Amino acid sequence: MVDIRETELPGVGTRFDFTTSNGERVGVLVHRSGRREIALYDRDDQDRCRSVLALSPDDASALAEVLGASRVVASLTAAHQQLAGLTIDWITVAQQSALAQKTLAKAAIHTRTGVSVVAIIRGDDAIAAPGADVELLVGDRVVAVGTAKGVGQIERELTGT
Repeated sequence: MVDIRETELPGVGTRFDFTTSNGERVGVLVHRSGRREIALYDRDDQDRCRSVLALSPDDASALAEVLGASRVVASLTAAHQQLAGLTIDWITVAQQSALAQKTLAKAAIHTRTGVSVVAIIRGDDAIAAPGADVELLVGDRVVAVGTAKGVGQIERELTGT
């Protein structure tokens, strides 16, 4: 699985960076407006972009559709941009997480933090509105919605940090 680094850029949005299997470093900047930019970094100078592709929200949706993105994720992204005071995050369950191999009922995420798990991305499948009996597995991407404080707490618990 590719390691994606997420960096909050205050007042701008969020940047996601990863390195392809060919060694190319790619960045995706998601502006608060919904506009996206895809950057290809120089191999010799990782701080320099050799190319940037600007995408409107419609362009980004079209590209995501071509690449096979889940409609659940697209809907949650749109909702995130419209709901003030809520944080939505995609958090990977780490091996060292105390919540790994526990059901959502046993993890008691909502009861303890007020955060709702609205979906779990497991491999190529999406479990929308997972029930209390769904077990959190290492490698699952949990889609969590709540306050920034609550989502931050769940992120620490799911990543084991």
